[in-house]
Amino acid sequence: MTDATAATPLDRGRRGPWLFAWAGLLAAIVVLWLGQESWKWAVKYPSSWVFPLRKYTTDFMKWLINDLDFGLFTFKEFTRSIAWLFEWPLYFAKSLLGEGFKIPLGGDAFYQTPSLSWLGLLVVLTLFAYHIKDRALAILTALCFAYLAVFGQWDSAMVTLSSIVVAVPLGVLGGLLLGILGYRSRRFEQAITPVLDLMQTVPVFAYLVPVLFLFGFGPVAAMTATIIYAMPPMVRVTMLSLRAVPSDIVEFGRMAGCTRRQMTWKVLIPAARPGLMVGVNQVIMLSLNMVIIASMIGAGGLGYDVLASLRRLAIGDGLEAGVAITLLAIALDRLSQAFAQWDPAVHHEEAQSWWRRHPFLIFALVLLLGTTLLGMVMPFFQSYPASIEVTTGPIWNDLVKWININFFDEFEAVKTFLLLNVLIPTKRFLLQMPWVATIAILALAGFQLGGWRLSILVSLLALFIAVTGNWQKAMITVYLCGISVIFAGLIGIPIGIWSASSARAHKTVMVVIDTLQTLPSFVYLMPVVMLFRVGDFSAMIAVVLYALPPAIRYTDHGLRHVPSTVIEAARTSGCTRRQTLWKVKLPLALPEIMLGINQTIMFALSMLVITALVGTRDLGQEVYIALTKADTGRGIVAGVCVAFIAIIADRLIAAWARERKKQLGLT
Repeated sequence: MTDATAATPLDRGRRGPWLFAWAGLLAAIVVLWLGQESWKWAVKYPSSWVFPLRKYTTDFMKWLINDLDFGLFTFKEFTRSIAWLFEWPLYFAKSLLGEGFKIPLGGDAFYQTPSLSWLGLLVVLTLFAYHIKDRALAILTALCFAYLAVFGQWDSAMVTLSSIVVAVPLGVLGGLLLGILGYRSRRFEQAITPVLDLMQTVPVFAYLVPVLFLFGFGPVAAMTATIIYAMPPMVRVTMLSLRAVPSDIVEFGRMAGCTRRQMTWKVLIPAARPGLMVGVNQVIMLSLNMVIIASMIGAGGLGYDVLASLRRLAIGDGLEAGVAITLLAIALDRLSQAFAQWDPAVHHEEAQSWWRRHPFLIFALVLLLGTTLLGMVMPFFQSYPASIEVTTGPIWNDLVKWININFFDEFEAVKTFLLLNVLIPTKRFLLQMPWVATIAILALAGFQLGGWRLSILVSLLALFIAVTGNWQKAMITVYLCGISVIFAGLIGIPIGIWSASSARAHKTVMVVIDTLQTLPSFVYLMPVVMLFRVGDFSAMIAVVLYALPPAIRYTDHGLRHVPSTVIEAARTSGCTRRQTLWKVKLPLALPEIMLGINQTIMFALSMLVITALVGTRDLGQEVYIALTKADTGRGIVAGVCVAFIAIIADRLIAAWARERKKQLGLT
């Protein structure tokens, strides 16, 4: 019997020892609390014990930039060379899509070529959607890009799209190569997996601090941060997809005498193409999710428009730019999914010439060139006329003002009630809880759920937060995240139950939460701040709205996948519809629901870093301050602390879900 199984006896019903253990720990905490004057070091972490990791990290980064010399070049020259290399494809994409090329004519004179015609690009993308799938996708693509033109978002959208068309291929290529290495080498996979876990849980703000320090301010630095942020899913998907290739295909490649390289690029990669395209889709979505945050270090485009609107509290302008990002994400998402399923081989015969095999490509190039040339003499083809642009900004601004005027007292009453009775007491409790007691609770929970390994892991991660001097900030983060997740669960789980009970409700709810998940996180802040002003309450509302979809989706998924034989047995035994739900479906779906709560926690933590803009005092503010001051050590350490909170929650909930599934016989 292993330590892990010995330490998780829930499935054998031996709850007594754990009750004694928890009672003993509770008694020890009470004694510690009553005698806190004698044990001050155990109540509040002593400042003299803080390890100055952030200072050492900052000094190390400064040494990298200022002093590291490889002889032929310095480290700073190396990073700037990478930035210079990235600048060329980014310049080409921006010039092609939005600004036009500058052709020098001698001296300071230059000729500005026109960019691609908005009308030609819209038509080509629409025809491409029809070419690879059907009329429905073509209509959706046309509507999405038409919105960009009609609502005056085209120029900003092209700046954003130019960054995406460069960042996505680089992110996909980097993730693919690392994934292939992980597939070939188990040791490399074991080494890179914790790094991927950390990269996917570290707040996105934290990426900006070292990137800004290494690559400077500007679009290239923003694109580099986007590539780093979007790459991890591609690495994971590549390893999973290559391992999922059927063994008979692999054996066929070996029998054909393929070398290792041929096996990878001519057998495994083509066979894993559908799975790999899922990774490509994730890179696209994460890149678009990064555009607003990347605008803080010079990305520009739609992200900058949303950020500027937030600073001005112009909800209408920010909402239109946020919707533009959402529609751009939806269009690229659907196009990438359709392209993953498209088989070009069925559209032409192999014996045909290149011209006959690619008529659409030739037509698209001719159409783009023709409309762009027409735009030089007919401005309508070049850019959408500003005189017929539409805006709903004033409507949304007036709506928020009307709500504030007519419902201010009601909103203020709800805000005051929750602050005085829920938020402030919870915050005080966590801040006054002895740090030693909190770590002991995590250690015992980890030992009960996953054995000594999980216990040591969560204890060390929590201890890291204390040792680096971030305990108070971390407790504020936990308090805001915890309350937000509870409210998200109280709202999301009933909606998920309703969605699972009706096919019509399911379709409606899925459309709504898909839209919510594609809306940029900053969009949630503007109406919340205008209605409730800055502070913890506004942050909580924004986090709840942003973190709601996983609670709904996983509840719906868990209830829909309860075995039909179990439901039929419940009905046969005379259970009512309500009894079947509460005594059969929900208990069996609870592990899946808890995994949804786990994802809700991840969403909440990522949003909390952004809510630092509305006055919170948690770890997110530490990361944001580090960004404004270019303090790499402060930002990296605070970001890692947020990641460790996420990892602690993830490991504990995942361990509980596994044990619960064993008890229910679902594994």
